[in-house]
Amino acid sequence: MARPPLLQLSGISLTFGGDPVFDGLDLVVQPGDRLALVGRNGSGKSTLLKLMAGLVAPDHGTRSMPPGTSVGYMEQEPDMSGHATLGDFAMAGLEPGQDYRVEAAATGLKFDPSVSTATASGGERRRAALARLMAEAPDLMLLDEPTNHLDIEATLWLEKELSDTRQAFVLISHDRAFLRALARATLWLDRGVMRRMDKGFAAFEEWRDTVWAEEDLARHKLDRKIKAEAKWAVEGISARRKRNQGRVRALQALRSERRDMIARQGTAAMAFDGGPKSGRLVSELTGISKSFGGKTILRDVSLRLMRGDRLALVGPNGAGKTTLLKIITGELAPDAGTVRLGTNLELAVFDQARAALDPDMTLWDSLTGSPDMRVSGRADQVMVRGQPRHVVGYLKEFLFHEAQARAPVRSLSGGEKARLLLARLMAQPSNLLILDEPTNDLDVETLDLLQELIGDYDGTVIVVSHDRDFLDRVASVTVALEGNGRVTAYAGGWTDYMAQRKDQDAAAKSRTAKQAGSDRPKQQPKPESSGGLSFTEQHRLKELPARIERLEAEIAKLSKLLADPELFTREPVKFRKATEALAERQQALEAAEEDWLMLEEKAAS
Repeated sequence: MARPPLLQLSGISLTFGGDPVFDGLDLVVQPGDRLALVGRNGSGKSTLLKLMAGLVAPDHGTRSMPPGTSVGYMEQEPDMSGHATLGDFAMAGLEPGQDYRVEAAATGLKFDPSVSTATASGGERRRAALARLMAEAPDLMLLDEPTNHLDIEATLWLEKELSDTRQAFVLISHDRAFLRALARATLWLDRGVMRRMDKGFAAFEEWRDTVWAEEDLARHKLDRKIKAEAKWAVEGISARRKRNQGRVRALQALRSERRDMIARQGTAAMAFDGGPKSGRLVSELTGISKSFGGKTILRDVSLRLMRGDRLALVGPNGAGKTTLLKIITGELAPDAGTVRLGTNLELAVFDQARAALDPDMTLWDSLTGSPDMRVSGRADQVMVRGQPRHVVGYLKEFLFHEAQARAPVRSLSGGEKARLLLARLMAQPSNLLILDEPTNDLDVETLDLLQELIGDYDGTVIVVSHDRDFLDRVASVTVALEGNGRVTAYAGGWTDYMAQRKDQDAAAKSRTAKQAGSDRPKQQPKPESSGGLSFTEQHRLKELPARIERLEAEIAKLSKLLADPELFTREPVKFRKATEALAERQQALEAAEEDWLMLEEKAAS
């Protein structure tokens, strides 16, 4: 017997501020569904999750669930009143003896349950809310941007937990890699219409482009038909007025149909204002060390940043990414070592905490009331890439409505705040762009545009991000903070970094195995004809040490070559060949060491 749906929405309509968010929306969630919910910023994704959770009532339509079905919703800003600590909040409602679930989630998500709710940061509060949801394990989990404020290690933990769960979930996320790994079907909320594709997120963009192409074709055909009918109406109606009133009415219906077609939301008109060129050297760190409260954050770090580099900083939360970033830009002095800054640097900073935005200021004042916006002298204009622009017109380019210009910043969604900050940033001339978690809350289309702009930017970019897909698309060098103050530069983005780390770990394992073999008590020399080895095996045993030594020398030479952070951008073909050669020699070394150990053991026996 087929199981009933976990949740069913039928004919849902909802209006905010006179504009319909949904109109006649239908949705069914089955047991075991793993759904990615995608759509533009402001399309109503978060509102839909709240409606599914029963936190928002529709104007029309029904929400139905089988008796006993539990639904859990991860709140963006959880209300923790009445709870002394994050752990108290996360454990509320659990059965006795289930506290271990929260403790396990706290370890994976990296937050301290003993932290007071009064002093906890927004990120800690969100992680506690996520831990509570994971511990409760409801029949249906509703997750709104769960990877915000998570580092890559915590994201991978959450990804595995959701992969292993039997619960159904609906997931909103900007993290393409996260969505590709988890979603088995995709819900696309587009201009109030819900579409479903029973494929994972990897197929979404092709599907979306196909739908849009079909829309464009239908619109083009309708426009041609209206044009033809309108021409007939002008030239031929006077002679046959009475007989053709029906055709006139049909033309009016066609025009009405064309008006009712809802235009797609465009992409923000983003462009960075490249300032004067900086010197070829942007920043050089030599032997840098930095400690806080007795804890070493950076130890003997040397790094060179050149004009045009796309540098990504990765590492766990608290590893020191912000510290290193401030030292690179000269904002923070190291305890030891030297920092040399290049000439003619002009910075533009995208702050993860959105600290540059005053929540009580209006969008208008956020653009015109700040010295760094270079106001043109009139209260309704702002200098953008050297030209005065009217505030409302500039805001429209970033997909804001005219009515929002006088609204307070606090009324904006996370994605809208990110777009407003980008609007401020892109009006400033710069040649060094600092992007701290820029992907949070941005939709797929805006992210695509931002990636293109970073690629075309005539300057240097430093990115701090936990979005693996974004790092792969923009980074030419990845600097990993690997703990205990150790910092290592790798060519390429996240995937390149992980591949090189894997090769290095394999090489280290092989060296350890060889060392273990060489530390064994040496066997007494035996006659060549003894020991159970054939003549061929005896010959191999003699030759292998020299082969192992030669491979180790080649690996060391290739590793030194690949340690050059500029090699990938300067000579990509040479970088690729060197990477392939390194992997080949590491495999050969591992095979040779295993062969040597096997023959030694056989000879000893």
